[in-house]
This record gives sequence, C-alpha cells and structure tokens, in this order.
Amino acid sequence: MSGGFETEVILKSYDSALMRRMLRYLRPYLGVFLLSAAALLLGTAGELALPVIMRRAIDAYILPQYRALDLQRTPAALRARLGRLDPALILEGIQYLPASALGALSSREKQDLRAAGALGEDGFLVIRRYRQSQALRELIARHPRAFRTNEQAAVLGESDYRGLPLADRRILRQRDYRALLSAGLGFLGVLLGVWLFTFGQTYLQTFVGQQIMKDLRLELYEHTLGLSLGYIDSQPVGRLVSRITNDVETINELFTNVLPSLLKDFSMMAGVLAALFLLSPPLALITLATLPPVFLLTVVFRARVREAFRRVRLAVSRLNAFLAEHISGVRVVQLFVQEKRSRLQFRKNNEELLTANLDEMHLFAAFRPLVDLFSTTSLAVVLYFGGLFLLRDRLSLGTLIAFLNLIRMFYEPLMDLSEKYNILQSAMAGAERVFDLLDADERIPEPPAPAVMRAVKGRIEFDRVCFAYKDGEPVLKHLSFIVQPGETVAIVGYTGAGKTTITSLLTRMWDVQQGAIRLDGIDIRELPTSVLRRRVQAVLQEVFLFSGTIEDNIRLGSDIPELEIQRAARMVRADTFIERFPEGYKTVLQERGGNLSMGQRQLLSFARALAHDPDVLVLDEATGAIDTETEKLIQEALAGLLRGRTSLVIAHRLSTIRHADRILVLHGGELIESGSHEQLMALGGMYCNLYRLQFLDREAG
Repeated sequence: MSGGFETEVILKSYDSALMRRMLRYLRPYLGVFLLSAAALLLGTAGELALPVIMRRAIDAYILPQYRALDLQRTPAALRARLGRLDPALILEGIQYLPASALGALSSREKQDLRAAGALGEDGFLVIRRYRQSQALRELIARHPRAFRTNEQAAVLGESDYRGLPLADRRILRQRDYRALLSAGLGFLGVLLGVWLFTFGQTYLQTFVGQQIMKDLRLELYEHTLGLSLGYIDSQPVGRLVSRITNDVETINELFTNVLPSLLKDFSMMAGVLAALFLLSPPLALITLATLPPVFLLTVVFRARVREAFRRVRLAVSRLNAFLAEHISGVRVVQLFVQEKRSRLQFRKNNEELLTANLDEMHLFAAFRPLVDLFSTTSLAVVLYFGGLFLLRDRLSLGTLIAFLNLIRMFYEPLMDLSEKYNILQSAMAGAERVFDLLDADERIPEPPAPAVMRAVKGRIEFDRVCFAYKDGEPVLKHLSFIVQPGETVAIVGYTGAGKTTITSLLTRMWDVQQGAIRLDGIDIRELPTSVLRRRVQAVLQEVFLFSGTIEDNIRLGSDIPELEIQRAARMVRADTFIERFPEGYKTVLQERGGNLSMGQRQLLSFARALAHDPDVLVLDEATGAIDTETEKLIQEALAGLLRGRTSLVIAHRLSTIRHADRILVLHGGELIESGSHEQLMALGGMYCNLYRLQFLDREAG
C-alpha cells in the first residue's frame, strides 16, 4: 500500500548542477558568507599556529641547545653549506650554532667534522646581550672559568651550567622565563582568537543557512499555492509538506554544516602539509608515505556507506508511508479488527529500519578505529624517523613535537570529511526533490495582457465548453448555457454528470480545453485569477476550517469589519450557534473545526462567502451536509442571500432549489433539460424522475 512513497527515495552523491542552483540562494548573503569564511580561515590559521608556538617555546626557551663548530677545522665548502653565520656567536674561533642549523649537513658530513675535531657533541647555553644586566655581569664575574664571552654574548657549557648553584641558574634563565611567559600568553591569545573566530563563523554560517531556508520555504510555499489543482491532487499532502520542511532542512545542513566543514577541513589539511614541509621537508615526505592507505580506506568507506545510506532512507520511507497511511485510516483498521496484521507489518518495517541503521553504524564503527590505527601508525613512523633525525642533529625536539601535533590535526579533518559525506548525500537528495517541486510548472496561466473589469453585472456564459480530466474521458461535452445578471440557476444531475466541474472551471481551478466561459462578455482566461476569484466565490460541500477563531475563519485575512462579519453570520443563521459559545466570534476552533458539527461548519462557509461579498455566488452541494433542522434555518435566508446576485446552485437535494429561476439538468456532460421546477415536472423527463425518487426516499425514511 505504501509503494507510491518508496519511489520518493532519491539519492545523489554529488551533482554539480544542483550545487550551482543551491548556491544561487547564497547570493543575497554572499558578503556575510565570505565574512564567515574569512573567520573560519583565520580560526584555522590560529589552530595551525599553536604547534609552531610550542615548537619555538621548546627550542628557543626550554631547550636552547647550541653546538660548537671550530671554524679553522671546517672546510670552506661545508661552511658555505651552513649558510650565513652569526658573527655575534663567534668566540675564540668557535662558531656556536643552534642544533637545528646542522640539519643542512648530511650525516656523513657531520661524521667527518667530528672525526676532524671540528664539531663537538656537548651542548651550550648562549646568553645574548648579557652586559645589559648587572646580575648577569656579576654572575659571570663569579664564575670566570665557566664562561666564554665577547662583547655581545656569553657561552656556557651544559656540564658547567649544571654545576652552578640553583640561584645562579635561575638568574641565567630569567630571560627564558619571561619569554616562556610571553609565549604562554601568546598561546592563550591565539586560543582566544580561535574561539572568537569559530564563534563568529558558526553564528554567521547559521545566520546564512537560516536566511536561505526562510527564502526557500517562502518560494516553495508561494509556488505551491500557485500550482493547479490537477498537480496538487496528484501529490500526497505529506509529500508536499515534507518538501517545504524536511527537505529544506537538509539544504540548511549543507550551508551550515557541510560547506563550512569542507572549507575548514581542506584548508586545515593543506595548512598542515605546508607547515610540515616548512618545518622539515624530509620528515614531511616520510609522513606523506603513510597516507595512501588512509585515502584508500576513505574511498572504500564512501562507496560502502552510500549503499548503507540508501538502505536506511528506503527503510525510513517505508516506515513513514506505513505510519501515515495507517494512522490516517486507524478507524478502518479498528472496525475491521486488523490491529494484529497492522502491528505485525509495522514490526517488520521497524526491524528493516533497525537492520539498516545497524549496518550503517557497523561501517562507522569500523571506520573510526581504522582511521585511529592509521593515524597512530603515522605517529609511530614520524616518532621513529624524527627521533633518528633528532639524534643526528637534523631536527630539533620542538620541531618533532610540532610534527606529532600537526599529524593529529591532519587526521581529524579526514574523519570529518567521511562523516560529512552522509550529510552531503541528504542535501543532494533533498535539493533534487525541492527543485523538482519548484520546476513543476503546472499552474493556471495568467493573461499576458489582462482585461480590465470595473463594475460586474454578473452575466455568465458557457460557450460550447469541453473538458476532460483524463484524455479520452470527457466530463463536459460542448456545454452551452447563459446565466443572466441577478438570476439564480440550479444545476442538477446524476453523480458524474459534471456539476462540480462547472464550479472548478468557473473559478479557473482548471481551464477549459475547448470553448470559452465569459463573465460579462469577457473570457475569464483574460482576467487575472485574483480578480476573477474575488468576483466569483464558491461555497463547497467539503468545508475546510483553519486554526484560529471563528472570526478569523470568516475573514480569512481580508480587511472586513467585525460588524460585516456578524451581519453575514446573521444572514445565514450562523449566529444562532456562534453566540452560544462563551467567547462568541472569538471562539478558537479545534483542528479543522473539530468542535463544530458538520452543519455548523457549512453555515460558517456560507458566512465566509457572504462576508467577502462576491458578484457571483456558486453553491456547490453546499447544503448536502446539512441536516433537516439546519436546512430549515437557511432556507429562509437563501432567498435574501441570492436576491440580486447572480447565483449558480449545484444541488443534490432538489427540494432546496424549487424556487430557482431556472434549473439545468445535466447528463453525461451534456445539457438535456432546462426550465423552472414546474416546467420540468410537467415535462416528465429526467428531472421529474429524480425529484420523485428523492420524494419517495424521504417518505420511506
């Protein structure tokens, strides 16, 4: 029974045309979006800066190790490889270099330097501009044998440093303490900046997403209101509501979740790779060698999760369709004692959804640990080779620690990208359904050059009108008749004769396929539908009441004074039940007027039409749902209601139209009889038979 809903499962992994179309809704908010993107990139840059700050703090302030290089014993070619030397750190022919500076030399070259006695293994502490501090000058004076000095720097060996009293060591590291405090404050400042940028980006992206949702919902709603009844009747109501709510929400996820995440993830990964190569190209290449298995895993996961996602969506669709159908028809289920069968079918659908969800979760449960395994493997590889580089003076400890942090930051976006794939699929599927509805152009066309109609007399002419809902199944066949201004004409006939179709055509809910309908000599297709429907009002048998008060349901948003609303209610005798409510016209109705009887709802529809004061009034089986007692209330009102107003009364109860000026009898979409009640009864044709049958049924009842 729910097969029609299952076809709604449309899955797109990525569609560039759909994406371009969705991005058009971004144009009014492009400035805000770009601002949020800038905030995102700045936040990402701040996150990338944190390991760099840590590296500098470790290498420059916590472990400031320098190595001694005897320039006399160093070949000129190797000195050139080291680049520009710092003259301030040349003391007694010895150049003191940061350990990382030796990374420019190969292991063989450093081994040759050690063999020649040019490169020592011991570490040194360098104190620049020591003469600016009296405490440092006094400390160096107390330990003259431990220090080597020149005008710009003092150098202390690691073993000599450890031999100093603790108080002296603290004096030596005062600048490092202050620098560490500055680095820590800088670290906190960057963290605060990352938080602020992330907050701004999240807020702005949500703002853009909500604005796009608002625009899209409004466009969808306005578009749906303008569609023809033929299209709307062919679509389940739940499907249309789902387009405007659920599917628009998935597009919101694209703008607030997927696009920002993709931008951040790709910028983070690119930034990490750039930082790795800036810090140490050899170790960065080794790191890259560990990534292919991760990318292969991501590709396999993407293919598997798409199929799992498809099964979940299919199961959700079946379950939703079953629920919508069986909750709407719960009365039939109970009347025919089908609760057990319904329960078993629901259990089956529910278990299918459970299985599909578990299969999807199994994929994620396997994917996350595997990514963690590969990321840990990368860390282990980097730790091993980084340790070797550290021992060989090709890398500093701070750089190694920064590498480990950056690798962790690289794998987090990879995991996030895989999980965002599901949301991207949902957004694509939702966008396809939304745009399918927006592309539906089945609407009543507005005239390119509308005719102007000022005063309406109310003359209606059907001129050889033909119409069919389905090809080959005509409902009206060359139907022609004229209703003069102020005349009340009733239309009767068996079910399927085409009576209600006349109402739909006259109000342009459908358009004629042949012939023409004219109002005061103007083809109604030349009038704007809004103008026509204000001039021609229909009261239908199936009354729809909206949530709100009785007054709201009569007014329907129009600027109608309260006194006019009450006058219209009195004319159709609706005031007899309205005033029995404690709050009168302010009484709030339940869903679809559940706290009113069918007859009371019908009377409200009469009051609604009268309050809008149409020039032409159509009563389409409008008294069919009213009981005999209520019918007596409105019979006396109908004469005043219809007097002086062109009226078409489509009636099932022939007793209600005996006083019509003319009665038209339809059969098979054709006009077969016309005249007053007395004339048609005297004719003894189809109308006479219908009337006698109803009279006998009433007597039998």
